[in-house]
Amino acid sequence: MRALVAEDEFLGRKVLSTFLSTLFEVDVAVNGKEAVDAFLLAHEEAKPYDVIFMDIMMPEMDGIQALTTIRGLEAERKLTPRAKVVMTTALDDPKTVIRSFHEGEASAYIVKPVRKDKLFEELQKLGFVTQ
Repeated sequence: MRALVAEDEFLGRKVLSTFLSTLFEVDVAVNGKEAVDAFLLAHEEAKPYDVIFMDIMMPEMDGIQALTTIRGLEAERKLTPRAKVVMTTALDDPKTVIRSFHEGEASAYIVKPVRKDKLFEELQKLGFVTQ
């Protein structure tokens, strides 16, 4: 399975990548634009991501914009199955989290700092981990 971690902070990328590396081949992006580019490249190589972890607050293109772009590309190009997208945020702002579900059709969200137990709980809900 493949995962993309889109996170602008080095420590956040490192922690998530380390946690995920036991289950996934992990790639990283440092902003939303890179995440969209990585998403497209993965499809061009016929190795799409199963799950994308998308930070909401990133430079160049934020996570909600990147997610909306990815969902648009999936629809436009009829890409299936759609990637599961887990929004990660340090924001204590329910409106922003809700926006990521309504506008971008996020699959889940995790509040940072990401704890391993919470991460694996979400992965289980999404069907990537069995008990």
